[in-house]
Amino acid sequence: MIGLNNSEKDTVSSTASTKRVARAMMVSGGEFSLILACCNSVERQQQVLNLLTEFSSTDIHEVLLSPGADTLYTAITSAIGATQPEALMVRGLESVVEINQLIISTNIMRNEFRKQFRFPLVLWVNDEILRKLVWLAPDFKDWAASTIRFDVSHNQFVESEQRAISA
Repeated sequence: MIGLNNSEKDTVSSTASTKRVARAMMVSGGEFSLILACCNSVERQQQVLNLLTEFSSTDIHEVLLSPGADTLYTAITSAIGATQPEALMVRGLESVVEINQLIISTNIMRNEFRKQFRFPLVLWVNDEILRKLVWLAPDFKDWAASTIRFDVSHNQFVESEQRAISA
């Protein structure tokens, strides 16, 4: 019974967080805004992205950063070109090899984001990347109203680890 109860709580929490992201994107209305979505599971990020397409009428573009990305701004502008999507999700920060340098350059280039992007930017981060943003890019991080968390329950984490080990 406890497992079912925890599962229900996780689903309700995840749905509420997903709706918060959808609402934050909608409120942006053609203006730049920074939304931080924190989730420690890449698999879970994809599930939430799938849910977001159900909850939101916004046309969401996605950029997956390569491990060799050196600046966030350049990676985004290369991916979207001259288009201005309604919303943009950036994933893959956890895979970037020189993540500290990328975060520092993001803080330095922060004003270009506001000048050039007229859409909400959703950065998917894990706890480690979030800590690095706080320390290495505090000015950029402060543009986000609050971090929206998609916490994975302990049971889900253990199940995912067991699947990874047995694969």
